Amino acid sequence: MTLDEVKGLGDRIAGEVGKAVVGQKETVRHLLIALFSAGHVLLEGPPGTAKTFLAQCFAATLGLDFKRIQFTPDLMPGDITGSNIFNFQTSAFSLTRGPVFCDLLLSDEINRAPPKTQAALLEAMQERSVTLDGTSHALSDRFMVVATQNPIENQGVYPLPEAQLDRFLFKLLVDYPDEDEELRIVATHGAERGSPTPGRWGIERQADAGTLTAAVATVAQVTLVDEVVRYIVRLVRATRASPELTIGASPRAAAMLAGAARAAAALDGRDYVVPDDVRALAPAVLRHRLALSPAAEIDGRRPEEVVATLIAEVEAPR
Repeated sequence: MTLDEVKGLGDRIAGEVGKAVVGQKETVRHLLIALFSAGHVLLEGPPGTAKTFLAQCFAATLGLDFKRIQFTPDLMPGDITGSNIFNFQTSAFSLTRGPVFCDLLLSDEINRAPPKTQAALLEAMQERSVTLDGTSHALSDRFMVVATQNPIENQGVYPLPEAQLDRFLFKLLVDYPDEDEELRIVATHGAERGSPTPGRWGIERQADAGTLTAAVATVAQVTLVDEVVRYIVRLVRATRASPELTIGASPRAAAMLAGAARAAAALDGRDYVVPDDVRALAPAVLRHRLALSPAAEIDGRRPEEVVATLIAEVEAPR
């Protein structure tokens, strides 16, 4: 697959999603980058901002095995991974696969389940495998998690553990639309009965497993020169030295940022990464990996603001 074909595929997927989802173009672009760089995405926003619907529409364009888990306080780890169940007819245990055995998993309202259940996804997200009773079971090479969560200020939610947050490539903030977009949403969806579904809007599949595998292989060939690699490392290391942060980003964050920058370049039809790719993606890659210092919290600083300051301070290659 050529870079022009990768760019065309991304444009077609974004166009199909845009049939039903008003706005959210940057969010869709980040989902595409995650898809082509084998990353996972966390969508955070208040209820009613189409997080779940966006993920459903995105999945509908890909032709992949899609599963959804509605996270609730009583959800158990086995409800996600599956379990070995004793079969009395054969006098042997047989594996009952959970919904995690799929290509694209929508983890809806992931922070409404307790930490023990949230952690059931850790191995799946990192290793693309699940261990049950000491036996490892491989997941799809294309396995991707798109998780939604409500802001921590909402009632009945549990904060995700740092180890799990670090497995997400992006944390994307889905805010309320502006007035014009909200007018379009009401005009478009106001006459529907019940919740909207991708099928009602004629969303068609734009890819299959082979196409996506070829696109990922093409993205992996995008050139990342040493100067840009050093820029990524300096930027990530600067988060660990900032007096406004008590926890900085990990080496995993740097590696993920590099992979995402390759995918962003490919979606723009380029076979090389430029510093602007890194700068544009850094807030979404870093915001959920940082912990503000008490002084920064008192001053009302947000992680995105600290990242913006570091981007301005760390010299980029010319």
